Amino acid sequence: MRNPVTFAVGLVILVIFGSISFFFQVRQNEVAFLTTFGKASDEVIKAGLHFKAPWPIQKVHRFDARVHNFEGKFEETQTQDGRNLMVLIYAGWRVVEPQKFNRSFPGGVDDAKRNLESLVRSAKNATVGQHPFSHFINTDPAQLKFDTIEQEMLAQVAATAKEKFGMEVKFLGIKRLGFPESVTQKVFDRMKEERQRLVKQFEGEGDREATKIRSAADLKRSELLAEAEKEATRLRGEAEAKAADSFRTLEKNPELAVFLQKLASMEAVSKERTTLILDQNTPPFDLLRGTNAPSRPAGKK
Repeated sequence: MRNPVTFAVGLVILVIFGSISFFFQVRQNEVAFLTTFGKASDEVIKAGLHFKAPWPIQKVHRFDARVHNFEGKFEETQTQDGRNLMVLIYAGWRVVEPQKFNRSFPGGVDDAKRNLESLVRSAKNATVGQHPFSHFINTDPAQLKFDTIEQEMLAQVAATAKEKFGMEVKFLGIKRLGFPESVTQKVFDRMKEERQRLVKQFEGEGDREATKIRSAADLKRSELLAEAEKEATRLRGEAEAKAADSFRTLEKNPELAVFLQKLASMEAVSKERTTLILDQNTPPFDLLRGTNAPSRPAGKK
């Protein structure tokens, strides 16, 4: 008679062995496919628990489905107008078709990176060669075409990587720009010339604006002076007319004219508090003759 404990242990071992042989687990960060007698299936297996035939009938091939970072080499390339430029490209990719990826890269991720580097280099040279230097380096931000250039490179790399290698390139961009040592000084000189051109342009615009302002101010000044001169002429005319009327009046009455002249002279002499000792017969003080002091009220000493 069999030992129940031994039988139970054997049954557990059999279940565990069966589970290992007939089921497999794909994690959330993985993608997989099955081969049956060495032939790959078309189905891409996502995360979860799945059934399979035991080895050697079927075998599971797993790949990391997370995004891998890639950075190319800081290499020299040439722009459309023949300028040499140093460009460094970065990218992010992941495995989406594990069957195709497995066939293309038996060595795994390292092989994939080497092939991706070649794709990026070709796309970089082709794209940079279609754009002038001013699209990369320019004092005018509107002339820079970074986004367009990056999208063009991404389109080329992504299409080839997906079709040939089962890789999805999620993003691609320019990380760094530079110049070969031989052309660095030329670039600086050109940037200096561009700045000088802008300085002259701004100075010219400032001079034109200043001339416009001065012309407007001179015109306004002339208008104000003309208006003031017109008003002064009118006032002089009115004053001369009044003076002429007064002169005609005085001509008709010379005694009144003399009297008024004496009053004006007395007013001029006595503006300030003064004490004068003089002959009352001396003009214009002869007007004071016959003027009596006011009498003192009765009853007061």
